[in-house]
Amino acid sequence: MSDSLLQWIWPSMTRTLMRLRVWTVFGVMLGLQMVVAARLADAAPPPLHSKEYDITIDATALKPPTRWHVPGITPIIWSMDPDYTEALETTEPRELKLKPGAYRFGTFTFDFPFKVTLEGVLEFASSLDQCVAGRGTRTLMVRCSQTQPYSGQRDY
Repeated sequence: MSDSLLQWIWPSMTRTLMRLRVWTVFGVMLGLQMVVAARLADAAPPPLHSKEYDITIDATALKPPTRWHVPGITPIIWSMDPDYTEALETTEPRELKLKPGAYRFGTFTFDFPFKVTLEGVLEFASSLDQCVAGRGTRTLMVRCSQTQPYSGQRDY
C-alpha cells in the first residue's frame, strides 16, 4: 500500500474505533442506570391504595349465632346450604386482609357498608353507632342482629 492511502485509512479507522468505544461506554452506563432504577423501584414501599391491612371482624355478640360475609372477600352466604357452607360464623372473630376501599358486612337479616381508609382504619355511618363499633380502629364489632330501630337520620 502506498503511504498516502495508509495516511487516509488510519485516521478513519481511529475515528471509527473511538465512536465504537463511546457507544459501548454509553450502552454500559445506560444498562447500569436501568439496573439501579429497577432495584430502587423494588425497594420502594407499595402505594397506599394497594397495601393490605389486617382488619378483624368481631360479630360474636350476635345471638343466636349466624353466618356472615363480606362480598368479594369471604364466601357468600346466600348461595350455599347453611349446614355445609364455608361462610364464616359469628362464633369467633375473624381477621381479613383488606385494601383501602368500600365494603359491606352482611348476615341473613341485615347488611351495612363500611370503608377501610388509606391509613388502614375503619369508617362507617354514624347512624350505625348503636349496633356497630370500631370507627378509627382495625376491629369492626357488630353488636346487633339488625340495625333497626335506630335513632337519627340514615346516612347510608
